[in-house]
Amino acid sequence: MKKNEFAKLGCGAIAQILIPGEQCADTKLEVIEPKTQDAATEKHVPYVEEKADGYLVKVGKDAKHPMLEAHYIQFIEIEVDGDMLYRKYLKPGEEPEAYFRVPKGKNVVAREYCNLHGLWEYK
Repeated sequence: MKKNEFAKLGCGAIAQILIPGEQCADTKLEVIEPKTQDAATEKHVPYVEEKADGYLVKVGKDAKHPMLEAHYIQFIEIEVDGDMLYRKYLKPGEEPEAYFRVPKGKNVVAREYCNLHGLWEYK
């Protein structure tokens, strides 16, 4: 597994790999591959707007992703240059976006996790 990769544990919980290592034989992990294209009417792929002092990440470029009790974005995160990771957790009713006041980088990856449709990524 790689750093910052997501995995589903045998119990159904989601984990993020902070320090890669050998997988233990007694631990059932299923790597979650992020999706990058969405053909549905509700958009899931996060997109990044560079701002003067950071990045604004929105979910749903043409139409906002729903933020209902039954269907919402649980978190949005960005990874800057592979060594800085920032995350914002969201609740139903909030806007499906996050503003990160962080140092600029050359390589910015945005991810979001929808409680119904899983992990999505934009590079």
